[in-house]
Amino acid sequence: MTDTPPESSTKVDAIDFDDPLYLHPSDHSVTTIISFKLLGTENFLVWKSSMTRALKARNKQGLIKGTELKDKTDTTKSLKWDRVNALVCSWILNSLSESIYIGHACSEFALDIWNELCETYYKADGSVVFNVHQQINSLTQGTLSVSDYFNKLDGLWKEFDGLTKCPDCTCEAATSSKNHSKVMKLMQFLSGLDDSYNQVKSHILIMEPLPDVRTAFSIISREESNQKHGNVSVLSNKIQHSSAFAGKFSDNKKFKGRNQNLICKNCRIKGHTIEKCYKLIGYPKDFKPKSEFNKSATVSIVPSHISDSANVLLFLLISLIIIF
Repeated sequence: MTDTPPESSTKVDAIDFDDPLYLHPSDHSVTTIISFKLLGTENFLVWKSSMTRALKARNKQGLIKGTELKDKTDTTKSLKWDRVNALVCSWILNSLSESIYIGHACSEFALDIWNELCETYYKADGSVVFNVHQQINSLTQGTLSVSDYFNKLDGLWKEFDGLTKCPDCTCEAATSSKNHSKVMKLMQFLSGLDDSYNQVKSHILIMEPLPDVRTAFSIISREESNQKHGNVSVLSNKIQHSSAFAGKFSDNKKFKGRNQNLICKNCRIKGHTIEKCYKLIGYPKDFKPKSEFNKSATVSIVPSHISDSANVLLFLLISLIIIF
């Protein structure tokens, strides 16, 4: 009778991709999992949020929360834990600025590094909250576009909410508090906008119910776009009107340019002397009688009896009216 091999020797161990101790082939100690470095208190909240999200995406957040502990009874799992812990330590250290990195380079456990960083740089005291709140209240659009202004203000709001986060609650008072916060953000956004949006701001404020701040931002953005296109259109129309008037005035001057003080001794018509009288020297080929010229010429907006200097003054006056 042939002996059959043990079942354990023929079965390939299944890989559990959901196991926090699983390492993907692309997981390396030199990898940078977020795009910026921790500089200190000024960007700790953003760094913490980004790092937590990156570790969660790799199913390694348990090592910084203390929920994934080393199993000392199983040698295989213990070795895997050591590898994963060393990898998470490298990821955290790679995201630190040089000055902060030096103080944590010799730490062995990811949980210790994480807790030390939180204790050192998570400064949610009154001065930090005050500074962020002051930035929110003093921020105005200025030379910024509506989009840049809103994004900067939104970033400050999120930082302020992170510093003053309240416990999660589903009671009626919590709903009222959230609604109050939405109204305050809407007022802060509108108050910092440029005065050119006063009309649309008034329209938003009489809406019932009041829109949230993102809806107001969408409305203001459309108004910004309309103003830009409207200004170009108005400027183009002004240029076209000015050019057309200048052309008509120039054509009119061609026919008003003759010296009306000269009188021909032959035909007694003003504007030329006897030496240039067409009745004596002959008419040019392109000459048109006065009656025919009046039919084809552009009608002048300046009466013929007004002097040349008066024509110039009238032209300047009408130009100003068209432009403004």
